[in-house]
Amino acid sequence: MKIIDTHAHLYDLKDPEAALLEAGEADVSDVVVLGVDLASNEKHLELEIKTAASRYPRFHLALGLHPGNITTPQETQMCLDLIRTYATKIVAIGEIGLDYHYKWVVNDEKKKQEQRDVFRRQLMLAKEFGLPTVVHARSAFREALDMTIASGVKKVNFHWYTGPVDILKETLDAGFMVSVSPALEYSPEAQAVARYAPLDRLLIETDTPVRGWTPKDVWRTLDALALIKGMPREDVLDAVNLNARNLFGL
Repeated sequence: MKIIDTHAHLYDLKDPEAALLEAGEADVSDVVVLGVDLASNEKHLELEIKTAASRYPRFHLALGLHPGNITTPQETQMCLDLIRTYATKIVAIGEIGLDYHYKWVVNDEKKKQEQRDVFRRQLMLAKEFGLPTVVHARSAFREALDMTIASGVKKVNFHWYTGPVDILKETLDAGFMVSVSPALEYSPEAQAVARYAPLDRLLIETDTPVRGWTPKDVWRTLDALALIKGMPREDVLDAVNLNARNLFGL
């Protein structure tokens, strides 16, 4: 059996090539690798070339500017220009979104507006190029969903969703996906999402390197999801792999 990790950040690992080799040995066939700023996007572009050999899992690149990584208008523009340059070679725009939880944002309307502007511009790029988006939302679930719907982008994953169930329902009603991580092993919020969302709307991921996870740990996500759903592991694996292929065109 082979498995797909739909969300990993490799730029911050000490040895990302070793992590990918380890994943390949654990029967991880594909990894969707997401950037969060200009530097990480550029590093992932270099890593994609280095890991093109068959001994590695297939490397699928997504480029984006995370709301927590916005710095200057100049760097934002450079990041958007990079996305446009590689738009025909990537599988998604991400990781993008809104995060009002940060202490430097929570009471600063100017910072919130900056996030909205950057998110909107990336949604516009996704719409222009017909690309899926991978959305990060925290303390801004309603606004992130409303902006995404308004953008007209059809293929969307709300990654590691932990928001209210009513907004989750609207997210699913809009035709969007949600993903779960190894946090399913311990997080009541994550478990509630996994119970509520139908299997055909779920993706599995690791969010490498959070909690020290690497792409091989996507098997932990699968096992926790199968337990919650009360279904055979193989059936859940077939479903989430199909979901990943359909969303990202793998």
